Amino acid sequence: MEPADFLAILPFLILTGTAVVGLLAIAFHRRHGLTFGLALGGTLLSLASVRVAADLAPRQVTPLFLIDGYALFYAGLILATTAAVILLSYGYLARRRERQDEYYLLLLFATLGAMALVASNHFASFFVGLETLSISLLGLIAYPRDRTRPVEAGIKYLILAGVSSAILLFGMALIYARLGTLSFGRMVVLLRALGGSAPDVYWLTGLAMIVAGIGFKLSLVPFHLWAPDVYEGAPAPVTGFIAVVSKGAVFALLLRYYLASDAYAFPSALVMINVIAIASILAGNLLALLQNNIKRILAYSSIAHLGYLLVALLAGGVVAVEAVTYYLVAYFVMTLGAFAIVTVLSECGAEADVDALEDYRGLLWRNPWMGGLLTAMFLALAGIPLTVGFMAKFYAVEAGISAAMWPAVFALVVGSVIGLFYYLRIIVVMAAQAQPTTAPGRGGLQWAAYPALAILTIALIWLGVYPAPLIALIRLTTLHVG
Repeated sequence: MEPADFLAILPFLILTGTAVVGLLAIAFHRRHGLTFGLALGGTLLSLASVRVAADLAPRQVTPLFLIDGYALFYAGLILATTAAVILLSYGYLARRRERQDEYYLLLLFATLGAMALVASNHFASFFVGLETLSISLLGLIAYPRDRTRPVEAGIKYLILAGVSSAILLFGMALIYARLGTLSFGRMVVLLRALGGSAPDVYWLTGLAMIVAGIGFKLSLVPFHLWAPDVYEGAPAPVTGFIAVVSKGAVFALLLRYYLASDAYAFPSALVMINVIAIASILAGNLLALLQNNIKRILAYSSIAHLGYLLVALLAGGVVAVEAVTYYLVAYFVMTLGAFAIVTVLSECGAEADVDALEDYRGLLWRNPWMGGLLTAMFLALAGIPLTVGFMAKFYAVEAGISAAMWPAVFALVVGSVIGLFYYLRIIVVMAAQAQPTTAPGRGGLQWAAYPALAILTIALIWLGVYPAPLIALIRLTTLHVG
């Protein structure tokens, strides 16, 4: 490696160094505030160093990582989200009996795995990044070991993550057996040399298994069964991290793989994505109608939104990159905002988070600020105008129409209508008269959570009313995907 390579991967090095310093710090002195400060400071420093790396982009760092505008944009988004999750976690963990220090280290390692995913252009780095992310998430999901639900959720995630990883590895092996390479960029050259766009059994079977393995990580239908239970059982800030950072990084990798390997040249590959997108949109929204738990509703909502993202991915080329990237930014803001409020309202030391629908009855009267912010997040998830969610769905519809994927576009519209019903259902409950036995409208979080909530709320409105700066940044940094 050359000296410039180290500057190109500076955000990764800073985050890794922060985790190592954190490990050494807790070996000598355990203090929640110290570990929190180290994790937050290291994450923000890593975020600031993205600008330094951008001056050297695009740059191939070993055959495994491509540090380009696309990777750095998503790395910055992931780091900013992690900083918000760290802020949300401080008060949530403050009065718990668990030792809090390891939690922040696991969060840093999970973030490092997610960043490795978005910079990967090789199956080896893809798998290493994915496993770094998955193993760290396993510890985060089951972190409150004195509770039953998190441990149960962690075991379920462990089993299904292992199954999905095995499927992924077998798919990679099939592609390597046919093409003799694990590099995304080399695949398109070899495929064309072997017969242009004609279907290839080994390659298509391997691609199907890779999409199935990624489908588990993204909880797409029919690989979605783990998501509601894990979302319900995991601590609220961890659930938000899984919903946005984990899924966002994997989806960014999927888009890079489809573009770099020219999977769009194979109609079978597009049909596969089309079917999964339609099934995820319809099943996610319909199953959400049956839930009475906020976390489970958001789990099924997440499945539907990943289906909307697949519609944008179907367009291919510049349209897909722009639509998917904007939608992912919107999805990060809306979903993390909703989980942030669940975190704020959850009483510290309670047996479970405040996530039952009945707990939110009368919230707009008991705590107008939190109720109003949660209402805004749900309206954005429903795609109401003047929020970032409306612009995101507009982009997805436009991308689907440009690719003439009419069944998927129709499913997107129908799913959005169904989604509006269960989002409004929650808002109606919050506006109803509170019962005397209803949980109090305040949580155990203090100062740390509110800056994150304020930034998320501003982004929710600002990017919906004035999206031009974000669109310009996306066009500048992400459209040339290698």
